[in-house]
Amino acid sequence: MEKIASAKLFGGAHDVWRHSSEVLGVDMEFATFIPEGEGPFPVLYFLSGLTCTWENAATKAGAQQFAAKHGMILVFPDTSPRGDDVADDDSYALGKGAGFYMTATKAPWADHYKMDSYIIDELTAFVPKIAPVTGGKAGITGHSMGGHGALTLAMRYPDSFKSVSAFAPIVAPTKVPWGRDIFHAYLGDDESEWAAYDACELLVSNGWDGDILVDVGKADPFLEAQLKPDLLQSAAQKAGVELEMRLQEGYDHSYYFVTSFIEDHITWHKSRLTA
Repeated sequence: MEKIASAKLFGGAHDVWRHSSEVLGVDMEFATFIPEGEGPFPVLYFLSGLTCTWENAATKAGAQQFAAKHGMILVFPDTSPRGDDVADDDSYALGKGAGFYMTATKAPWADHYKMDSYIIDELTAFVPKIAPVTGGKAGITGHSMGGHGALTLAMRYPDSFKSVSAFAPIVAPTKVPWGRDIFHAYLGDDESEWAAYDACELLVSNGWDGDILVDVGKADPFLEAQLKPDLLQSAAQKAGVELEMRLQEGYDHSYYFVTSFIEDHITWHKSRLTA
């Protein structure tokens, strides 16, 4: 583990780390924000979306000022494995920058694309060694593909996460073009294997011991074809899980949208992680 950059930010520290990932078989980078003070502090993981690295959310979401205000540690993972030997594709929605927080089983992706295992088995173990985190479960949120990752990881690993929210998440990837293209490539043609990475399917099968906050812009150009928030509402109702789905008038899919509501999510997670 090597700290490769550090900057003071809102009284706290924004640090960038590089380490060799045994799970992914490549070097990985992630960023943390640790507020001023001795702690311990609750921790919130923020998963970025398609085409992104850790840097997108860390520089565009505006989360650190509110994490400093409310006493929260932030962790910004990358979205996929990186390196010359890592398989890639010309499509922005496949390969590097499009790990989809899942484990691929088909060549050439299976060698390195295991972002769910990376976060659960490595990253959550590293963070307490470099940051004064409160013991117990963490919170997780994300944007777009990262919202998909936040929802699915929370439901698949409830022993790791106590709170979950999302911005414009892909909630039913088995039913929309982004997800179906990825699942065919990463998992193959057996659609019975896809449900393990579909938030709507997981909500019905696994449930969730808590509530969920989701914000979606009503002017999001991907709303109808790729996001389909109504499917998550139906799944939550079927599962008996409390979902606050906020459809925000005039907002799109960009980080302008995320920045507008990030404090709501940080305070929402803080209240649940410290209850």
